[in-house]
Amino acid sequence: MKNLVKLSIIVLAVIASGCAHHWSLPPEEVHTIYAANSEEASLLSKYAPLFLTYDYKNDYNRIGKPSARINKEGKEQIYVDSERPAIYYMEKEFSTEKGRYTNLVYRVHFSKVPFSIIPFNLTSGSNVGIIVVITLDKANRPLLVTTANTCGCYMAIVPTTYLPPEALPDDWKKEPLKVYGEELPWILDYVEMKNPRLLVHVRPSVHRVMDLEIVDAESLSRSQGFRAIQAPLEPMDDLENIPLNGETTNFFYDYGPQEGHVRGSMKFWETLLLSLVSWDFFVGADKVYGDNQKYHNPFYTSLKPWNRTASDMWHFSRFLEFWGWKL
Repeated sequence: MKNLVKLSIIVLAVIASGCAHHWSLPPEEVHTIYAANSEEASLLSKYAPLFLTYDYKNDYNRIGKPSARINKEGKEQIYVDSERPAIYYMEKEFSTEKGRYTNLVYRVHFSKVPFSIIPFNLTSGSNVGIIVVITLDKANRPLLVTTANTCGCYMAIVPTTYLPPEALPDDWKKEPLKVYGEELPWILDYVEMKNPRLLVHVRPSVHRVMDLEIVDAESLSRSQGFRAIQAPLEPMDDLENIPLNGETTNFFYDYGPQEGHVRGSMKFWETLLLSLVSWDFFVGADKVYGDNQKYHNPFYTSLKPWNRTASDMWHFSRFLEFWGWKL
């Protein structure tokens, strides 16, 4: 029994160290920002977040485009092309007893989280991603910003100054949000900016959301400390139709035990350390954000197995209620 307790403590310590990354950011004279490039004037382009990345010299820190090729063994291989960035989008409405809302959903991917012992990268693996959801009211004002890795991990919900105070969770505090070693702001102010845009700071290597802020898009574009890389804004459905030798293939497994997961994204360390706790052998693997009836793979945001349905981010009204929000 004592040995079991010791083992549990060691496992928890390893997991905690793998979730928290407070290493210094690499020095760079110019930081890289990825901005959505769209010829259409729409809510999706207006509110598309900017992604600030660090350590550009390593290609795994660059936003890429999910792609496919035939490898040396003659087999189909899914990978993320770090030389061709893309930002994927989806628009989805939902309703509660208080009204109807619109979610603007954005998704980006990186080629990998590199394997590392010190610091320990619990989430090391390929084809990883981040999802950002901006929730608008009927007047098209942003109320909430929700972020998560595309495995459903490290989820955070941040209100904006447009959200009515009565919609906050009962235990809400006006202090930084602590998200597995990261600190995010407790509120985002869209009101005071002339051209407000959400800036998502992405921690290098692990691709965690490390900060969120509202910036003036025009002022940022004039700054000499940043360079902007334009990324096409593409429909999220395109992830299910990736070109390959004149045909198309799917970024996700569409059948079998890994159905609904990103192909090639299984996380060895998370499976080893968390699968028993979560009752999910593929815990940590990146997945589709889409209709559960098609892929049977909920985008759950709580590791507790009994919360799998209630914490599913695809069913957004139920998801918000589970986490205490009162939209």
